Amino acid sequence: MTMQTQFRALAVILIANPALFAPALRAAPIPAESTITAATVYSDRAVITREARFILPAGLSEITFAALPATLEDASLQVSGRGAATATLLDVSARSTFLTAEADPRVATLEATLTGLQREDAALAAKIALNDRQRVLLQNIEQSVLAPLPVPIGGAASVPARPSLDDAEKLLAFSAAQSTRLDTDRAALDTQRATLADQLSAAERQLRELRGRTPARRQVKTVSIRLAAAQAGNLDLTLAYALPGASWSPAYDARLRTAERKVELASFGLVRNTTGEDWTDIALTLSTARPALGGAAPVLAPWTLIARPKRPDPSATVIGFGGGLAQDKAVTNNLRQLGAVNADAFAGEASAAPAAPEPEATYAAAAIATGATSATFAITAPATIPSDNSPRRVAIGASTVNALLQYQASPKLLETPFLSAYVKNTADYPLLAGPVNTFLNENLIATATLRTVMPGEAFQISLGADEGIAIKRRLAKRFTESTGLTNSGTRTTYEIVINLTNNKPTPERLYFREPLPLSRDERIVVKLFAPAERDIGKKDEPGRELTREDDNILAWRIDLKPSEKREITLKFSVEHPSDLPISGLE
Repeated sequence: MTMQTQFRALAVILIANPALFAPALRAAPIPAESTITAATVYSDRAVITREARFILPAGLSEITFAALPATLEDASLQVSGRGAATATLLDVSARSTFLTAEADPRVATLEATLTGLQREDAALAAKIALNDRQRVLLQNIEQSVLAPLPVPIGGAASVPARPSLDDAEKLLAFSAAQSTRLDTDRAALDTQRATLADQLSAAERQLRELRGRTPARRQVKTVSIRLAAAQAGNLDLTLAYALPGASWSPAYDARLRTAERKVELASFGLVRNTTGEDWTDIALTLSTARPALGGAAPVLAPWTLIARPKRPDPSATVIGFGGGLAQDKAVTNNLRQLGAVNADAFAGEASAAPAAPEPEATYAAAAIATGATSATFAITAPATIPSDNSPRRVAIGASTVNALLQYQASPKLLETPFLSAYVKNTADYPLLAGPVNTFLNENLIATATLRTVMPGEAFQISLGADEGIAIKRRLAKRFTESTGLTNSGTRTTYEIVINLTNNKPTPERLYFREPLPLSRDERIVVKLFAPAERDIGKKDEPGRELTREDDNILAWRIDLKPSEKREITLKFSVEHPSDLPISGLE
């Protein structure tokens, strides 16, 4: 309804009910008893929806939503209504109000908890002090009874009787039993006090955080809504507004099912709330939109160069920086190079289906809506998120995708291979960058970071070390000889042997790399003897077991059958003038 139409409707109401005009102007505002029913959370804010139901009288009325957060963005106010009362919205306004700060009940509760913990700590400290005094007393008893007897001078004093051997044994047994008891008690007291110290530290941190959010004078906002109704009746009023202090970020669980060669990818949203309003059993929606960036691209300013007088500095030293940017295409290249051993992984389900296991608990899937510039995830279950900045993990959804498996290793650095799974994002929305917990069947393997993956894009999930593929690398030979008629050259020959064994019951692909020396001087010559140059393909050449990558690194992609063993020999030489000192040789 346009503003002109609203004013026409108001005029009709006033003409039809002239007696209601003056009383309506003097009517007291109607406070709305509202509850938060929904929140849409962005990366840096949230849009809150409040609902209130009341009986609206005929004529002009003012509805007030009081004690709203002071950070409420006035320009974001939105109002809608539905009900038996035929109402016309006249205007919406927000004003700030300062209130005397009331004690936060959470602060009082925490203070009482902290006082109780401090009393427990004092009691434990007293018990420890008593334990120390008992230990000193026990030592004094031992020393007084077993100390050497004094030698009398001139026979003036009589020598006290020395304890018998039986009494000494009883004393030692008593001392040992008491020492054991005191040690046991002290260990228990130390453990209790350490646990109590953690609880005290947590309570103090939480109390400081709550006190820091409670100023001496509290500012709130009151939203006033003026309405005109032709007749009295029920009205359901909805107020929406934006607040800073809320955010969400994605997180993932990736679980590889080795038997099926599939990855179960579960997506979550970590939601934080510091808006000052607790959200209880609300409809929660997460959005990937970024309203802080605005609706249009930034305007580019001219890049202006201005000449200025040269000021030479003879003491200055010019330092040049060289280097380049290498594009990482490992995922795409590995997908291209993965051979027939996993060729059907993306094609569909495996032909032989295992026996159906008992059904497992699944994650609730959010209702997903994708737009031209963003996606929203409507969480299915009602969410409760207090305004305490603690992260709440809500399930967005889960999917199962086919995986291409490949072991990767750098035997020169570490003989242990690492398993990687290559999968595609089959969803209609991007997977935003975030932490991912990787599982191998039921075991947690590692925690890594997932980069942003667009729909249909392939990405890699690292699944940690796996000793199922055994790799042994050894330097078989290394010898140095003189070359040239006058022994003016030196040649060092290396022979490296790498043994591979597949201890898995399934065929597996192993991708490993070995570096050849890289000469930066024409006087240093590197010659490769094994493998032969004709067996080496170009970088990323499909179908080749051995390729040469950047920086003179050889890369093998080997398909190993179950229990298969392979031996790879790498032989090369480095030749240089004898009077040329070089670095980097091993």
